[in-house]
Amino acid sequence: MPLSDDIRTFHRTLLRFALVMLAVGLLSGISFQESTKKLPTALEAGLHLATRLDLALVHGHAFVLGVLLPLALSWMTYLGGVLGAPALSGRTLRWTRWLVLPGIAVSVLLMLLKGYHLVLGVRAGSMDPQALHAAFLGGKGLLRILVYAIPHTAMGVGIGLFTVAFWRSLNQRSA
Repeated sequence: MPLSDDIRTFHRTLLRFALVMLAVGLLSGISFQESTKKLPTALEAGLHLATRLDLALVHGHAFVLGVLLPLALSWMTYLGGVLGAPALSGRTLRWTRWLVLPGIAVSVLLMLLKGYHLVLGVRAGSMDPQALHAAFLGGKGLLRILVYAIPHTAMGVGIGLFTVAFWRSLNQRSA
């Protein structure tokens, strides 16, 4: 089955992104373990969990969003071709790539920043997790909303475009 340049680029980009995020996921797990060792030992249970949770979740999100999702999208385009569906347009593949991958990267980066914000805040002596959450990104609520909403919306739109285009292509036969 010959692949078009657009599909070849799509596969290469997603596979390279997955490899980078695999390294990010592994390193974030190690950094979580090392960073949280230096937390005060006398933290109450709820504060201990609230401090560690955001940073702990980076590891899993990096793997699921950054590795498994791109591999799934790549595999779906390949299987569509095997099943005889026409290839998705280069435009659809480009929009998917340019919406989903930056959305994933920014989301994982935000999780990492917030996790370290909480861990370092507690290590510096702040024992109020609500105050630490409120102080993230300079305490600017609107900025926080926008910074979280834009990458998540980009991912959702990119996955939605891909899903609709792929669903439609499965109902057609390639020429």
